[in-house]
Amino acid sequence: MPDGAGIWVAGVDGCKAGWIAVLRNLDDPADLRLELFPTFADGIAWVPHLDVIAVDMPIGLPDTIGPQGRGPEKAARKHLGMRQSSVFTVPSRAAVYEEDYRRACATAERTSQPPKKVSKQCFYLFPKIREIDALMTPVLEARVYEVHPELAFWRLNGEAEMSLPKKVKSRANPDGLDQRRDLLVSKGLPRAFLDQKPPRGCGRDDLLDAAANSLIAERIFLGEAKPFPEAYRRDERGLRMAIWA
Repeated sequence: MPDGAGIWVAGVDGCKAGWIAVLRNLDDPADLRLELFPTFADGIAWVPHLDVIAVDMPIGLPDTIGPQGRGPEKAARKHLGMRQSSVFTVPSRAAVYEEDYRRACATAERTSQPPKKVSKQCFYLFPKIREIDALMTPVLEARVYEVHPELAFWRLNGEAEMSLPKKVKSRANPDGLDQRRDLLVSKGLPRAFLDQKPPRGCGRDDLLDAAANSLIAERIFLGEAKPFPEAYRRDERGLRMAIWA
């Protein structure tokens, strides 16, 4: 098989250095790569062509947020038990485009019913959310899908949330990371690949999350993944609002 030929899928996670991606050739399981993309556009343009990109970042931002929220967050949390706090509530598109936290909270309150502010954790994701939002189109969503690592691990773990947290008091929890690594190994990913030192500006958790997302990307390609919620809505730009697993 020529170098790079085959069906390629990617699991992607945002990190301080950009976007860490685990790239898998479904036609040649030994062809497994770790890439660090400075921008999300670099991942979309990667050669060979990526058939599915499963990224841990909200896609689809409504102009207003109702009592049920954007939709995917509530649908995902129902399955995550103790891990549900890892799913942040995403505000309106106007709030996401605010670069000051207080203005973001004010805009989020003005565009939600009941009024709701923005968590600091979600606010720190806004630059990454904006980066994807600027690129996304209904056509591109045939390749790019929103995922969430903890929902991915839930799916891979027989639809049971992971018993150990990934972080404790905002610091990496080695036992929780080892548990996730071992689950990924049981699904066929090489331990040595998962235990490699992440690129500078990426954490071990980022690498493991991208790896889990890559397995969901394969499920999406094979038609085995499901959207949460199943009856998902689209935002005012026609973008799908669903987390896949």
